[in-house]
Amino acid sequence: MEYFVVDAFTDVPFTGNPAAVVLLDTADPSGAAPETSVLQRIAAETNLPATAFLAGGQPDASLRWFSAAAELELCGHGTLATAHVLHETGRADGPLTFRTRGGVLRAERLPAGDIGLTLPADATEPLPSAATVAAALGVTPVTVHRGRLDLLAELDDPAAVRAVTPDLAAVRALDTRGVIVTARGGNGSDFVSRFFAPSAGIDEDPVTGSAHCTLGPYWAARLGRTSLTGHQVSTRGGRVGVDVDGGQVRLRGRAVTVAHGELLLPGR
Repeated sequence: MEYFVVDAFTDVPFTGNPAAVVLLDTADPSGAAPETSVLQRIAAETNLPATAFLAGGQPDASLRWFSAAAELELCGHGTLATAHVLHETGRADGPLTFRTRGGVLRAERLPAGDIGLTLPADATEPLPSAATVAAALGVTPVTVHRGRLDLLAELDDPAAVRAVTPDLAAVRALDTRGVIVTARGGNGSDFVSRFFAPSAGIDEDPVTGSAHCTLGPYWAARLGRTSLTGHQVSTRGGRVGVDVDGGQVRLRGRAVTVAHGELLLPGR
């Protein structure tokens, strides 16, 4: 079956967040898709933060994402990578719709060359006690909020976000998919962030689209603006444009293909 490796939320190869995009319709002439256990083994083999599996064509395409360890409920960079592949290879030239575990997601190419993703916004509530989160992060947050998928910990400044070294075993023990660490930004960004999700098999994610579904509404409320730019300050790094519109966010970013090939499965 045909696959691509795409760096998402960047236009510079070997930065941003890498994802494999596997086109399941090229797997078997009979149309039979591999079982979930096989998809998980493929994701473990690619060993990237996410492997996206696309089945079917527009407007009824199905999209699933897996880390090396588990299926993911929502994955922004895997969705961006998939939309990029469809547009770059000429398989699609208009707006895209994907059926996913996280709901129906939409993608479209924007006039400036970015890809826009429409995802559900994730409102947060303050966490009454943040002692276990502070212990896991090794730093005392200004505040901690809980979203639908993740915890969000705001720190004093961008330098504190860059410097944080969490206890990953303690983060894994928290009742959450992952922990977003964030602070007000600077140098062209409204906020900075890092994301740790060891329970999903991702110790630190380079650039996390789904986390910006939480970060966007959080910072929009604090900064009084609905159009923002986030900078995820991981080692690879990447920037995410965020427009907040009620119960939805639009993420904006670019992507670049760095590999293209064929996955060989026994018996196919």
